[in-house]
Amino acid sequence: MNYSKQQLWERFQRYYSEFPEIALALDLSRMSFPDNSFTSMQPAIDRAFQAMAQLEKGAIANPDEKRMVGHYWLRNPALAPTPEIATEITQTVSSIKSFAAEVHSGKVHAPEGPFKNVLLIGIGGSALGPQFVSKALGSAQADKMRMYFLDNTDPDGIDNVLSYIGQDLEVTISVVVSKSGGTKETRNGMLAAAAA
Repeated sequence: MNYSKQQLWERFQRYYSEFPEIALALDLSRMSFPDNSFTSMQPAIDRAFQAMAQLEKGAIANPDEKRMVGHYWLRNPALAPTPEIATEITQTVSSIKSFAAEVHSGKVHAPEGPFKNVLLIGIGGSALGPQFVSKALGSAQADKMRMYFLDNTDPDGIDNVLSYIGQDLEVTISVVVSKSGGTKETRNGMLAAAAA
């Protein structure tokens, strides 16, 4: 990409965009693509938007499991394809928040006392998403509980996590996450945690 300063300035003016409503600026001017790229890609872009619209309406996106995929509905239940799904999401989120508040207040506790830790047991996205959120938003000074993860079936890895928890295992609440409910790795982690 050998552009003159004038050409770079012209490309910047053409390919720089701002989206103030979401505090985003995007500069594509230094990427190497031909000037007709957007025109030539338009049919593929249209197909992608059509496929996304179908997903948002509840199309089956996972044919093996015969189910819809609407993770974004969790952030905005109004986008759910039916009022029943929107209501279920809203009620579930409310129940989770209520339960978390009861754990944090000590109303829900272990026989040995208030919970100090959360042990999330899952694999793949069931663990990676919560790990990401925990790292991105967590703070050792502000978090009410410490997060631990069992995200594989490596016996040494499981032993390592459990050794970090140590004696506090008795005041650790476990959360088991499995999209299908039949993930063997998650079940192994659950059994190992229960045995400990």
